[in-house]
Amino acid sequence: MADAATRLRVQQIVLNRITSGSMFTAYDITVEARKQGLQLRHEEGKDIVHEMFQTGVMGASYNRSVVDVGAQVKPFVYHRFDVDPQGYNAPGGSVAPPKGSQSQSSPSKGSQSGFVGRILQRIFGTPSPAIQPSPSSSNRNPSGSSPSNTRGKPLVPRAPAKLNLDASAFLPISRTDLIKTAKGINLWGSPWFGRRDVIPPADDTRTNLIDRGMVTQGIVTPEQLTEMHRVGAEMDRFRPSQVLIRTESQRAGQAAVEEDKQKRQEEKANKKAEAAERLAKRREEIRYRKATDITFLGRGVSSKLNDRTSDVAKLTANGLPVLSTPAELANALSMSVPRLRWLAFHSDVATRTHYVSFDIKKKSGGMRTLSSPHRSLAAAQKWILRQILDRLPTEPAAHGFVSGRNILSNAKPHVGKEVVLNMDLENFFPSISFNRVRALFVRIGYSPSVATILGLLCTECPRRTAVFKGQTYLVATGPRGLPQGACTSPGLSNQVVRRLDRRLQGLANRMAIAYTRYADDVTFSGDQGLKDRIGYVMACIRHVAQDEGFSVNEKKSRVLRKSCAQSVTGLIVNEKPTLCRKKIRQLRAILHRAKHEGLDAQNHENRPNFRAWLEGSIAFLAMTRPELGQQMRSQLEALAE
Repeated sequence: MADAATRLRVQQIVLNRITSGSMFTAYDITVEARKQGLQLRHEEGKDIVHEMFQTGVMGASYNRSVVDVGAQVKPFVYHRFDVDPQGYNAPGGSVAPPKGSQSQSSPSKGSQSGFVGRILQRIFGTPSPAIQPSPSSSNRNPSGSSPSNTRGKPLVPRAPAKLNLDASAFLPISRTDLIKTAKGINLWGSPWFGRRDVIPPADDTRTNLIDRGMVTQGIVTPEQLTEMHRVGAEMDRFRPSQVLIRTESQRAGQAAVEEDKQKRQEEKANKKAEAAERLAKRREEIRYRKATDITFLGRGVSSKLNDRTSDVAKLTANGLPVLSTPAELANALSMSVPRLRWLAFHSDVATRTHYVSFDIKKKSGGMRTLSSPHRSLAAAQKWILRQILDRLPTEPAAHGFVSGRNILSNAKPHVGKEVVLNMDLENFFPSISFNRVRALFVRIGYSPSVATILGLLCTECPRRTAVFKGQTYLVATGPRGLPQGACTSPGLSNQVVRRLDRRLQGLANRMAIAYTRYADDVTFSGDQGLKDRIGYVMACIRHVAQDEGFSVNEKKSRVLRKSCAQSVTGLIVNEKPTLCRKKIRQLRAILHRAKHEGLDAQNHENRPNFRAWLEGSIAFLAMTRPELGQQMRSQLEALAE
């Protein structure tokens, strides 16, 4: 379908032909349009010309007729009413070819006495003053076209109609006569039949009959008919101007639309350019922010990363590194911000983590999962341990993983007591969650942003392996907590349970008994005061532990009296801290039999490095009984000689 601009130009070509009063076909219009550079198909041109005729754009002075021009070609010829269409001669001797034919049509016959001519003569009779009669066949040129004096002239509008209002014209007519007369009129021979865009002239036979019937029946008056035909003549007179005005307005409207469209396209292009510029700027900002800052580390853990306010005075007083932003922490850890983000990022489902996990058997039965950090994370955790955790004070009751304290210092306060109470905190490291670790770093002075990153570096989720669509995933089965195997877990646990130590120490002071804690082993000892209220003390320990976010493992709770071996963190404390007799006898037997049978023959438990195990056991004994330990060490060295 032709676009609006093409339609306007084709319509202008048709109007120019109408103004010149020439005959033409749709093919003539298509050829002329192509000469003017338009890409127009014949079917498109034919539709445009046909639409102009149907809508009355051609005016009341133009009709169309089917003319046989030879070679089985019978096109519509558009012509003035006073011109015989049989005289049509195609420009250049060709018209639109018939369907299925490759040859061009032959020139028109040029007959002046054809059927259409007779119909026109019958319709018009004597031409009205406003219409020039068609020239006779003798005045036509040899090519069969109209003479030059009928072409190139502007259309002459129809003169105002003058009705013959005497009695002979408007005598009463019966319905029968009216119908009989109407049947004698060939409707298809009337150029006005079916036209709704014009008012037919009064000299038209059918129109005259209708006028007479309406006047006879009193539907209209002769004066009203006169006015109606006057209006029709005026419409014919102004129709070309109206068409030109409409064409110009359409052209102007189309130009305005194109201008607005061009303006919108420019605005759209400008907006796209601005959007692209903003996008590029935003991408650059994001790239720079990712390279210099951390604002997101996973769902559920990133809420406080925007708070960069640290308590500088408190950090300085404790001798801790002053850090407020992720960039400062990355610089202190000697790594880039993207790498720090990679180490600290939290994900519930991951294809790999920063830990290597494995299980070992417990003495009490079951399995214990240990998680060893990879090299980069282990280096970061060592820095946190040395630069932060080792500089923080601990409670006097804490003996595990504290410099200058060990299992011996943990056992000495309980030597020679009537009753020793041992209780174990269940799932000690995993129960210390990420939120508690982050709160600890905030409490010692670090900003929530730095505290969040430090907490993520020191915690990890318990995970299970799952396979989905051939891909192995490590899926979190619980919240982040302290992993057993990270060097920071013991130090962090001692800081997190400081309030627990203070509350249990207060309970011990109130009852005049001794209290120590080695990691998750809680030990109370006393004489008659503890012996009489042992149930009360155990209940208090349960309630305090639960209030501090821990739970007591009832299976490992033991009440040891003087009559049995009172063991505290592997040492017997009935009289003095030492190893149990069974362990000492085992070491003596191994060294004695090794003199005769050899050291390797004593490895009944198939230990992978038996000598190293034996040296460690003797060193453990020497910690509590130095003389006996030195004696056994000398025996072991003698075996090597």
